[in-house]
Amino acid sequence: MGAQQRVFKQKIRSTSSLRKIFKAMELIAASRIQKAIARSQSASPYANALTRAVSAVSSESNVDHVLTTEPESVSRSAVLVIGPDRGFAGAYSANLLREAEELIRLLRSEGKDVALFTVGGKAENYYTFRDRAIEQSWTGISEMPTPENAREIGEALLQSFNAESAENGVDEIYIVFTKFVSSVKHDPEYRRLLPLEVVDADEVASGGASEPAKDPAAFPLYEFEPSAEAVLDSLLPRYIDSRILSALLSASASEQASRQAAMHTATENADDLIKTYTRLANTARQAEITQELTEIVGGADALAASSAGD
Repeated sequence: MGAQQRVFKQKIRSTSSLRKIFKAMELIAASRIQKAIARSQSASPYANALTRAVSAVSSESNVDHVLTTEPESVSRSAVLVIGPDRGFAGAYSANLLREAEELIRLLRSEGKDVALFTVGGKAENYYTFRDRAIEQSWTGISEMPTPENAREIGEALLQSFNAESAENGVDEIYIVFTKFVSSVKHDPEYRRLLPLEVVDADEVASGGASEPAKDPAAFPLYEFEPSAEAVLDSLLPRYIDSRILSALLSASASEQASRQAAMHTATENADDLIKTYTRLANTARQAEITQELTEIVGGADALAASSAGD
C-alpha cells in the first residue's frame, strides 16, 4: 500500500509541474493575442486602400498587365502554406494542413503541378516528413511577422511567377492561412494571390463582396502619371506584400488564440487529474491504515488466545 501512495504522490507532483507550465503558456498567449489583433487591425486600412487603388487602375485603364492577365493555360501552381513554428495550439496546425491538402488535391485533379512554399516549422516538418519537395521555407516568423518578412516572401513568389522557365516558373499562386474572426473562431482558408482577381470600379465603390457598402459617388477618380502601366508596376508588388502581411498577421492572431484556448483546457484537465490522483492516494492511505488496524487486532486476538491456552 505504501508503494501505491508513493506512485500517486509522484503523479500529483509531476501533474502540478505541468499545470504551472500550461498556466504560464496560457497567460503568455493571452498577453500576445491582444498585440497580434492590434497589429492585424492596424494593417487593414493600408491593405484596403491598396486594394481600391489597384482595382481602380486596372478597371479604369484597361491595361493588360502580367499580374492581372489570366494565362491561357495553367500547368503549375504555387501554394504558400502559412503555419506556426511551435505546437501546443490544439488542432490549429492540423486544420490548416488539412485545408492545404484539400487545395493541393483540387489543383492536381485539374492536371496542375504544385510548387510548395511554407511559413513555419510545423508546415515544413509535415511536408519534409512525407518527402514532399519544398521550393522555399521561412521559419521563426509566425508569431511576430514583420513587413520585411512579407516583402521577402512576396519577392520570392513574384520571382517564381515571373520565371520564364517552365520548371521553376508558376502560372498562379495560392495562399493558405488561418483567418482570425474572433478569439474563439478562426477558420483556415485559401485564396488565389496571383493573377489578381480585380473587381470593377462600380463593385469596389459599392463595397464588393467583402467590404461594407459605400457611396458610389465617393469612389476616387485617378489620373495616371506617367502611365497606368507604370502605376501598376509600382502598386502591384506593394499590393502582394500587403496581402501576405495581412495573412501573416491574421495567422499570428489565430495561433495565439488557439494556444490560449488549448492551454486553458490543458490547465483544467491537469486540475481534474490532480483531484483524481489525490482521491486515489487518500483511498490507498485509508486502505493501508485499515490493514494495519486489522493486523494489530489480529495480533492482539492471537496473544489473548495464547494466554488463555496457557
